[in-house]
Amino acid sequence: MELIVVENPQEGAKVGFNIINDVMKANEINVLGLATGSTPVEMYKLISESDLDFSDVVSINLDEYIGIGKDHDQSYDYFMRKNLFEAKPFKANYLPDGLETDEAKECDRYNQLIEDNPIDLQILGIGGNGHIGFNEPGASFDSLTEKVALAPSTIEANARFFETKDDVPKFAYSMGIKSIMSAKKIVLFAYGEGKQDAIKGLFEGEITEDLPASALRNHPNVTVVVDKAAAGKLSL
Repeated sequence: MELIVVENPQEGAKVGFNIINDVMKANEINVLGLATGSTPVEMYKLISESDLDFSDVVSINLDEYIGIGKDHDQSYDYFMRKNLFEAKPFKANYLPDGLETDEAKECDRYNQLIEDNPIDLQILGIGGNGHIGFNEPGASFDSLTEKVALAPSTIEANARFFETKDDVPKFAYSMGIKSIMSAKKIVLFAYGEGKQDAIKGLFEGEITEDLPASALRNHPNVTVVVDKAAAGKLSL
């Protein structure tokens, strides 16, 4: 894995933008895997303000809450439209359907979408407990898209986006770790002291399902972009 340490999230966003800009200009990307949350917002802003053209690119998102529709202001579909898709139209945008109650049907649908649209570049964040997508500690490295129960720490971390913690959905549809690992290239971003333990474990701990992100050590093309705060416990 390549490690890039930056001063702050704003510099990290520029690094991410430059990576995407380079692969776009080289015509090396047909399918872009996307993440939500606060981590990629600045990068999406830079993309939205750029001259990059995604009209021939398909996007596939990592996950979506179960139980809220795409027009709910905390759905990831809504997030992506407001932070990227309205400014930069894609050929097609795919996210799990949070209102689909047939779990097997929705997981099969999304797995088929990923199979039909192999991901060239996957953007990732990382949770304080090492989750990627919504693959919480203990998730199988062989997992594909599935309904997952969100860990209490994840619910707590996401509560700031809802009126109360009780409003945070308890389940989500998420790409599995095997699905994420199928991407040709992966770029993971991590900012803040709250990510220190996860980043230290990613680089210096064991490869274990107790730290889902550690699976990335088995991938041939991963870049990790962290600010100095997130890198604070690394033995650099």
